[in-house]
Amino acid sequence: MNQFSYVNATTLKEATAALGSSWSDAAVLAGGTDILSLMKDYVVSPARLVNIKNIKELGGISKSGSGLRIGATVTFDELASNAMVRQMFPSLSQAVMGVTSPQIRNMGTVGGDLCQRPRCWYFRLGHGVLGQKDGKSLVAEGENKYHAIFPEGAAHFVSASSLGPALVALGARVKLVSAAGSREVDAGKFFVAPQSNLAREIALLPNEVLTEITIPAGGKNATYEVRQKDALDWPLATASVNLTMKGNTVSAASIVLGHVGPTPYHAAGAEKALIGKTITADLAMAVGDAAVQGAKPLSQNAYKIQLARVAVKRALLQAAGV
Repeated sequence: MNQFSYVNATTLKEATAALGSSWSDAAVLAGGTDILSLMKDYVVSPARLVNIKNIKELGGISKSGSGLRIGATVTFDELASNAMVRQMFPSLSQAVMGVTSPQIRNMGTVGGDLCQRPRCWYFRLGHGVLGQKDGKSLVAEGENKYHAIFPEGAAHFVSASSLGPALVALGARVKLVSAAGSREVDAGKFFVAPQSNLAREIALLPNEVLTEITIPAGGKNATYEVRQKDALDWPLATASVNLTMKGNTVSAASIVLGHVGPTPYHAAGAEKALIGKTITADLAMAVGDAAVQGAKPLSQNAYKIQLARVAVKRALLQAAGV
């Protein structure tokens, strides 16, 4: 790990003033479960760390209109134990409970989860976010069993966020603040697929701090994850669904897949198959089939198609209580 300076900010103004115009100038520190590992491996070497953990306004979970406001420094433990989250947004609660490591749930934060870098081993070994060497992809013909089945251009890594798919399905918004002001971004547009090793996977700029997430009132929602093992592991595929019901029929739906693409994958075609229908096991299976249409697996990850198909089916049945 290279040397760096440290700023222990107690106000948002102090934090944003300490950031810079490039990612090499400064990095935000909250739980530290990802940034410190990246620094130890020399993947990133910011000149300054800006600790935001002591900024009170970045914490807390509260009602916001008919939905919820979740502060960026809320830990996974806080999110998992919150009664409002469990009642209103089971899809979010289920995604949190999938992170079974007590250490990560105690230290890891909501904002950190959204901003964490890809788990792709080519990236972690210093080959950039696109996993390239001499301008050629190492992913396409290499070890790619955990990579994307819905690649976007040259991006074959998968978004590592546990909460991202559920937040996108729920129509959440993310607030970003700099010294010059603030802006809000739809969760679905917060995640981006870079086409350059110099670009990032999120809409956050180097001079901004992610401060909070707001979630509007949801319908019937659920998340289903498929993992190789429960402890200290990322999912192989997930599905988050949010259903608006009119009686027993679906009037609107959102289906978002996770860990199958560089961004949470919005299965828009599958959603159309639900409208005006009552959810049954057969319908859920058909929607799962529709959700994976267009998948482009690599040499070692075609198995993810079946996992994603099953995740959609089970998330739908769970949300509908079937």
